[in-house]
This record gives sequence, structure tokens and C-alpha cells, in this order.
Amino acid sequence: MLHANRFRTQAGLVLIAAALTLSACGSKRAESRRAAVATQTAQVGENRNKASAMAFYNEFFNQHDLSAADRYIGDTYIQHNPRVANGREAFKSTFAQIFKQNPGRRSTIARAVAEGDLVMLHVHTVTGPGDRGSAIVDIFRFDANGKIVEHWDVIQPVPDKTASGNGMF
Repeated sequence: MLHANRFRTQAGLVLIAAALTLSACGSKRAESRRAAVATQTAQVGENRNKASAMAFYNEFFNQHDLSAADRYIGDTYIQHNPRVANGREAFKSTFAQIFKQNPGRRSTIARAVAEGDLVMLHVHTVTGPGDRGSAIVDIFRFDANGKIVEHWDVIQPVPDKTASGNGMF
């Protein structure tokens, strides 16, 4: 009798362990599914933000459409370029003057990278024919609604030649 009780107790423990294992496997599968959905959701947001950054660049910087800022920039806009003040209106005002002085200004996006809420664009900007231009890396941070809310940039003149012989783009 004692041996039978021990067997039933051990069998019960085995069943409990099996149930816990199945539950853990189910939890691992559910966690894996949640992680996959989160990754897909992040990729969708990254792709949306990347497409928005590129569309904004084309409309604003190539077509000189100042109203593009109203469509793509959020109500709060933090600017890290030392020559441009914070805010959408300050940004528009600064570039209205730049476009007036340089009506032939155009930008070509060489590369676009999205990671999380950031989009980085590697850009060649010229002020007109014959200008070697500048190599620019713009970094935009997007909010959850897909609006640009923060900006950093690094700007370097395109040289006549480089020590490596490699171009900027």
C-alpha cells in the first residue's frame, strides 16, 4: 500500500511537471509570437518613417514647398542645428530665406536608414549648377504618429579630391 501511494504521488508529480512543461512551452511560444509581432510592428513603423522622411525631403528641399513642414513636422520640433531655432515655424522661416537666396538648391538622397524611431538620410545637396555641394547626414526622430519631432545634422563640403580617392557618395 505504501509502495502504491508512493507510485501515485510520483505519477502525480510527473503529471504536474509535464503540465508545467507544456505551460512553459506554451508561454515560450506565446512570447515568441509576441516578439515576432513586436518586430513586425517596429518594421512597419520604421518603413513608414523612412518613407515619410524621404517624401518630406523631396517636397520641402527639392520642390521648396514650405507647407511640407506642416504635413511632416510635429507640433513640437526640437532642432539641433546651431543655425536653426526650435519649432516648425522657425524652420520654415530659415529655409524660406535659404531657398530665396538659392532657388536652384536641390538634394539627392544617397542612402536612407531607419532604426526604431530614427531615420538617417545621407544626402548630397547643391545650391545650383557647378556647385560641388555638401555631404549631409540628417537624423530625424519621429513620434508615434509618424511626425518628425527632432533633428540633428552633420554637414561637410564635398572636396575636389580625397586622400583615399573615394568619393563622398
